[in-house]
Amino acid sequence: MTPEVGTLACTAVGGLVVSVEAEAYRIAPEDVRSLIFAGRPAPVTCSRVRHVHGVPMGEITIEGHAAVHPAGRAVVIHTRVGSWIIPLVSFQRVARGEAASAPLFPLVPEVGI
Repeated sequence: MTPEVGTLACTAVGGLVVSVEAEAYRIAPEDVRSLIFAGRPAPVTCSRVRHVHGVPMGEITIEGHAAVHPAGRAVVIHTRVGSWIIPLVSFQRVARGEAASAPLFPLVPEVGI
């Protein structure tokens, strides 16, 4: 199974939304800054709503992480459903609000021959 193409978009408060396969993941504003300026991996979270005795209960779970690629020219986003890559320049433009969104490209694992 190959991951679907996704989108990276900014939020009004400075965080990012990663949309892939009908799921919306988030990267918190402080984690975006830490990723861009210090190169620290950032948790990718997802809000889940479940009903307990008819009462909606929300929880936020860590579903993966985003990290700068070792070459330093891209950001790789890993979740349970797959992995995507985006050029670092595009990631930074969306994070700064210069672009409303940018496409994510599926990262297909290499198969040994």
